[in-house]
Amino acid sequence: MKILLRKPKRKMRKKDRYETVLGHFQKEMPHVNTELEFGSVFQLLVAVILSAQCTDKRVNMVTPGLFEHYPDAKAMAAAEPEDIYEYVKSVSYPNSKSRHLVEMSRMLVERHGGEVPETMDELMKLPGVGRKTANVIQAVAFGRSVIAVDTHVFRVSHRLGLVPKSCATPLKVEKELMKNIPSGMIADAHHWLLLHGRYVCTSRTPHCERCPFNSFCPKIMDGAKLA
Repeated sequence: MKILLRKPKRKMRKKDRYETVLGHFQKEMPHVNTELEFGSVFQLLVAVILSAQCTDKRVNMVTPGLFEHYPDAKAMAAAEPEDIYEYVKSVSYPNSKSRHLVEMSRMLVERHGGEVPETMDELMKLPGVGRKTANVIQAVAFGRSVIAVDTHVFRVSHRLGLVPKSCATPLKVEKELMKNIPSGMIADAHHWLLLHGRYVCTSRTPHCERCPFNSFCPKIMDGAKLA
């Protein structure tokens, strides 16, 4: 009896993987932006700080009232954390975020004339602002070619095989993506990967039947488990 051996599936080259993923997104959603609602760079910064470990939908529910009373850094700098808390108490970690928003606003007024600085170093000196938040501000507000790695981007980058398993931190994922994504697509790529993770490649129960990349997802090509 002749035994037929199946040929192992060929792994997609990294270059082809990036071209396929980015090409699909560029065609299907060429114009993307943050789902957070804001009217100024300061309001964007506030919204991004509030969005940490919280949904954009929830943030968009609380910011209209917050911005009505505290529309800019000068107004928020004059408030106390307990004042801000009343507007943001339904988001995650409202106590610490209220404190950060007031401290951040006061620093903006004292050091930057109430304006949000553009450089990474100055942004990260602001209370409540980490690398991810600073990158979002640089990309969305100032059009810089940087990519913010949140939980969605981190998860999708690994699941689609865009980064190796050795990229175990957001910073390592950021550097790998920056190295492989054309500079003109980097800002959009953040939103593409984020939205894919938010609505399709979700954390607990990914919607693989709706994924355009299902044919070469590592879980199929390599038999890897989703993580």
